Amino acid sequence: MDYTSLIGYSLALLIGISLGLIGSGGSILTVPILVYIMKIEPFVATAYSLFIVGSTSLVGGFKNLVDKKVDTKAVVLFGIPSLISVYITRAFLLPLVPDIIAIGSLQLDKNIALMVLFAIVMLTSAIKMIRPRKDQIVEENNPNLGGLVIQGILIGLLAGTVGAGGGFLIIPALVLFSNLPMRKAVGTSLCIVAIQSLIGFLGDIGHTTMDWALLLTFSGISIIGIFIGIYLTKFVPDNNLKKGFGYFVLIMAIYILIKEVFL
Repeated sequence: MDYTSLIGYSLALLIGISLGLIGSGGSILTVPILVYIMKIEPFVATAYSLFIVGSTSLVGGFKNLVDKKVDTKAVVLFGIPSLISVYITRAFLLPLVPDIIAIGSLQLDKNIALMVLFAIVMLTSAIKMIRPRKDQIVEENNPNLGGLVIQGILIGLLAGTVGAGGGFLIIPALVLFSNLPMRKAVGTSLCIVAIQSLIGFLGDIGHTTMDWALLLTFSGISIIGIFIGIYLTKFVPDNNLKKGFGYFVLIMAIYILIKEVFL
């Protein structure tokens, strides 16, 4: 194993810690680590990301379910439309995208377009985490069922396209449309991310050659990280952590845009 792979596997721990602490950020870290450190082609990296984040979130979601920090109704209403959307995107839509994408006179390589889109998603995530939160709705009442279903479809489409679990979008959606307190929204988000990511990964089987040794090793280290993250939630203030992580994601997004567009 070379030193760059060792660095990549070490950073897998950070992915799990992020998911355990704030219920999101796993894919935002996973795809760049796989592409720039592990030297995996971007389209394949998005597939690998779905498995790594999905398996890690599954363990974290189960732990939160045992601790009664999961809203099972929201998981069903949001998760089912989301998993259908992400599976269709990975299995049927993305394979139809040509290697060269023409936008008017502009021609973009598929992999570059995917990384630019991912960077834009990262920028959106960073802004949401950096901005101070408004007062949260803490009473669980009158969930907006239609809003949950529509959000599930849209976020599933996004997750399937860029290989992101979408936790940074799922959590605000759960707070807004299901009126969940933040702690329960995080646990519920992990369950939804696990379902849609693993179903999305199934859509890649047959289209992508899997390096199972890498996937299982990377996922195993990430799962160790999620237990560390869940433990650290007892000591780390959520708002400060999210803002710091937001700035980190912002820097990574800018780096990806500069690297893919200008270099």
